[in-house]
Amino acid sequence: MTGGRSRALARAVSVPDGQPEVVSAFWKGIDVFRPIALGYAAYSLWDRPHDLVRPALAWVVLAVLGLWTVFLVFYRRRRLWLVVAELGLASVAILATRLVDSAEAIEAGSRTLPTFWPAAGVVSAAVLLGRRGGIPAAVLIGVVDLVEVGAATPNTVNNIVLLLLIGALIGYACDLAREGHARLREALVLEARVRERERLARTVHDGVLQTLAFINRRGAQLGGEAMQLGSMAADQERLLRALVSGTTPDESASAVHGDLDLRQQLARYAEGRVHLVAPADPVLVPPRVAGELVAAVGAALDNVRQHAGDDAEAWVLVEDEGEAVALTVRDNGVGMQSWRLDEAAAAGRLGASSSIRGRLRDLGGEAVYSGRQGSGTTVTMRAPKSGAPGAGVA
Repeated sequence: MTGGRSRALARAVSVPDGQPEVVSAFWKGIDVFRPIALGYAAYSLWDRPHDLVRPALAWVVLAVLGLWTVFLVFYRRRRLWLVVAELGLASVAILATRLVDSAEAIEAGSRTLPTFWPAAGVVSAAVLLGRRGGIPAAVLIGVVDLVEVGAATPNTVNNIVLLLLIGALIGYACDLAREGHARLREALVLEARVRERERLARTVHDGVLQTLAFINRRGAQLGGEAMQLGSMAADQERLLRALVSGTTPDESASAVHGDLDLRQQLARYAEGRVHLVAPADPVLVPPRVAGELVAAVGAALDNVRQHAGDDAEAWVLVEDEGEAVALTVRDNGVGMQSWRLDEAAAAGRLGASSSIRGRLRDLGGEAVYSGRQGSGTTVTMRAPKSGAPGAGVA
């Protein structure tokens, strides 16, 4: 069952996986940035040979940075240990400036040995960990720059501020991208579940619920043990409706044992040539009253289908009168004469006299027929919401 639902969700929607596109783009950008920064560092070293005390050591440091750059081009997995190692290499390369440059050149504010190559480590930390990684990485490189130069210079301070901005802003952008990606995944999964629930609800509504509603109506019409069977079918129908609508078990239990919205109970009839007109607010009545009124309306609609004509339409009007509820079933069929009701009762056809009037009488209400030949028929049913026999209707 679980595997089937998972496959259904997968068919319903394709959920993006992996990193957001923005994060992937940053990783690609870093891979391009490293060799460019390394090339500039090599040019800067070649352009100032007179400032170098140990030029061989300087080229060795750049060679190590070059090997690391090539390694990351082919090693595509981005892990925390890689970022830590890169920041370590960048720090060592910056501090190596004191070994390869003269003291006069350093005091004059010469560029560090790796120039801006260490910025790749800061950006990598920001992309991998967001602001939690970008800002600490920028602070680390900034502290190493201060140690290398000995005393803060305007250029050093500017570089540190730029690193902090890069680490904070890129980290913030990656955090937002990941949050948006996660929300998109959640939204798509939720949409897939809703689609699957709607598909199941349509299947259940068109099959099982209609069958249970028919059993309920027929059981109520036949009486006796069939009525009990119909009541059980009605309870199961309400539970199933609650299930496919996504309510909780407590709400499902309330759907069986608490007051019911008469509009929802009558909605099963609103199809084809039957139209339901109901108020915007719920019309709550006890389950027993709802079952009797729904069965009475069903019997009235059965009479419309059988006697009003093939092209007849019917309207079911629901009115909440406070302590009572009024239901009106009107059709535009061939109509009937008033004496036909007595004739039908005498012939044993109990749709009007028992299924409708009898039910309303048991609830303490009444059912009134009106109509004439060729002008349709109207059945007005009124009953107290309490459903107490003998309570009457004001």
